Amino acid sequence: MARTIAKDHDEKRDLIQHTAAKVFADTGFDRASMTQLAKACGISKAAIYHYYDSKDDLLFDILETHLKALRDRVAGVKPAGKTPEEYLRAIILEILLAYRGADDYHRVQANAMGALDPERRRILMDYQRALVQQVMDALRAVVSPEVAADKKRLRSITMSLFGTLNWYYMWNTDKGIENRKEYAALVGDIMLNGVNGL
Repeated sequence: MARTIAKDHDEKRDLIQHTAAKVFADTGFDRASMTQLAKACGISKAAIYHYYDSKDDLLFDILETHLKALRDRVAGVKPAGKTPEEYLRAIILEILLAYRGADDYHRVQANAMGALDPERRRILMDYQRALVQQVMDALRAVVSPEVAADKKRLRSITMSLFGTLNWYYMWNTDKGIENRKEYAALVGDIMLNGVNGL
């Protein structure tokens, strides 16, 4: 007989993911133990193993949930009805808003993704590539034809934009949405007009 799923199954899974992301970010994936995770979650180690067979499975689920949601959210920003400049600005803003509250997930992504096996890393990297491609396509529409045709230069600009957004949480402690909107506008101005155009 198949095991029934508890009514609070998804809530417990979310709790484990969120708590584990913080523990992995603060302690390091390699040093964190399932016992430590269970204590932080306020549940038994057996309860965690009910959801995940291993620490690697938990890590993958944390990152896949985070990256898939990020990719899907930003993919929801469509160019229809927008100028190329407005579309780029909308993507920048959506990325910053999607990052809100995800600082621990960023740290885990940056520091622990390499602990996963190649197949799982490939899945996660596909989510990243889709997001990078969307941003690159948006940038291609606003740069000069010469830059648009230069794949290396366009990729450098794209990754510079991600660098500007990805590390926002490291230096800005204001978690408010308005602050993120202001910063998104500033980044858009820099990308479209350069520092001298501010």
